[in-house]
Amino acid sequence: MRNFELYVPTKMIFGEGEIKKLANEVPKDKKILLLYGGGSIKKNGIYDQVTTALKDHDFIEFSGIEANPEYTTLLKALEIIKKEHIGYMLAVGGGSVIDGTKFLASAALYEGDTPWDILSKKIRTYKGLPFGTVLTLPATGSEMNSGAVVSRSETNQKLVMGGPGLFPEFSICDPTVVRSIPERQLANGIADAYTHVLEQYMTYPADAPLQDRFSESILQTLIEIAPAILKDPSDYKAASNFMWCCTMALNGYIQKGVPTDWSVHMIAHELTAFYGIDHARTLAIILPSAYTKKFEQKKEKLAQYAARVFGITEGNLEERAKMAIQKTEAFYQSLGIKTRLRDYTDSYEGFSQKVADSLTEHGMTALGEHQDITPHVAAEIVEMAY
Repeated sequence: MRNFELYVPTKMIFGEGEIKKLANEVPKDKKILLLYGGGSIKKNGIYDQVTTALKDHDFIEFSGIEANPEYTTLLKALEIIKKEHIGYMLAVGGGSVIDGTKFLASAALYEGDTPWDILSKKIRTYKGLPFGTVLTLPATGSEMNSGAVVSRSETNQKLVMGGPGLFPEFSICDPTVVRSIPERQLANGIADAYTHVLEQYMTYPADAPLQDRFSESILQTLIEIAPAILKDPSDYKAASNFMWCCTMALNGYIQKGVPTDWSVHMIAHELTAFYGIDHARTLAIILPSAYTKKFEQKKEKLAQYAARVFGITEGNLEERAKMAIQKTEAFYQSLGIKTRLRDYTDSYEGFSQKVADSLTEHGMTALGEHQDITPHVAAEIVEMAY
């Protein structure tokens, strides 16, 4: 096992009816900016719960943060933060709203030329404007980690950022919010969390059996509860396990002491940047091809995954490993997610080269656990995904 440091300061408040605890978690001596997305929280009752809890607080609102938080939209919120002397933020939404809030937390205190430098120059944030979250869409784990992804459509870019100054101070996770989530977004959330685990697990054996079994248990749980949550989002048992799986998939615990991949995410981000395809669906498109391309490096772990998660014990190591890839693609498809780029667009001629060029521009020239996925290899993976 590798050496590691673990720092996860976020207070988790989990369970039905817990949104009311906002009253004590959000400071009363600071002006608050309440951030959310397209207004669904006003239809499902969450907005009323939040504003009732904040009735003794001084707060203003900013809405309209997109499913892939857009840089130009966030700049409008940044103007409000500075003009209104905001001292605290509350993100009410899914990963996109929370990611956008993390960018604002960094940008509010950034003293450089342009806030985009935080993303383009990979500037880590060690101190940000404090914020908390109310999670409304389980998927990304952003409610308990310090990473974020921001898009800039004018330049077809989708970049990552992070740093220890970007952990939420607290996150309220009430599983009853799941009942109002459309089926497509539920499927995306399951696929997103599942792939987050695989990015940290599907590398090579690292003498870390506890982390492996943490990962495998999350994968097994997602497979187990997926049919129930898609059939009946109001099933509290399924919803609570779904929500907690999404958090545990990317809160830092399963990645400590082991090698991680993340090449699937970096390549998949380009599909969202150029085509606007849902993030989770881009992962389902790229992952099977990525694992097929890097089969020799991953086959031992793939075979372990086949046995422990899918119960595949017959056949030799290579056969079991190939079955693992097939089973993973079939799981995505069982969620109603198509796994070929051609299912989403017919204008992919020359796109693989665009991906290679974009990765090169962003300095992502050595991806994967072995740092051997060059832009050229990434382009081959994209071509395999057609």
